[in-house]
Amino acid sequence: MEKITKMAWDIVAREGGYVDDPDDPGGATNHGVTIGTMQRLGLDLTGDGRVDARDVKALSRDQAVQIFLDHYYLKPRIDQLPEVLHDTVFDMYVNAGANAIKVLQRLLTQMGHGLTDDGVIGPITVAACYAAAAVSASHLRDAYGIARRNYYYSLADQRPASRKYARRRDGGKGGWIARAEEFISPRYHLTDADHAARVASWG
Repeated sequence: MEKITKMAWDIVAREGGYVDDPDDPGGATNHGVTIGTMQRLGLDLTGDGRVDARDVKALSRDQAVQIFLDHYYLKPRIDQLPEVLHDTVFDMYVNAGANAIKVLQRLLTQMGHGLTDDGVIGPITVAACYAAAAVSASHLRDAYGIARRNYYYSLADQRPASRKYARRRDGGKGGWIARAEEFISPRYHLTDADHAARVASWG
């Protein structure tokens, strides 16, 4: 559990503090925990009978870590996946919810394991993951990271307001892309030129 807890602390550090970006569909967020999550969990930290931005601001790092462990790691059953996927799927689940599992399921289908991309980790998904990991655990990890990176690019293709998360103002890799590549072997990282070509159509 100590290793898993460190993963959660790493995510909190990566997410940063309080932000309320109007272009972020998640709304007010602190340490990576959105106001929607806090409302769903009923976390009225200020005790005023409602959960709003003030409660998000009041959230501590310790509380964020516990939320991630309970609701973004254990509840979706990421712990049942092969260990090589734990940190990368956990990190994406915090960032993208059930889409993290759907990306994995689509990848496994491309690898020959016919899965329904329902965003739920069940026995069929777990078995497919272990089968793929038995062939090459490192390949599975890299392939997932690449699929995750592609998901972010595709999301930005479809939603111009989100492009700033995939491309910095100076044209370099935005936070989404850099974050995905933290879990991909360096040999599969995109060069600056590759990235520039991928986002050229955005203008």
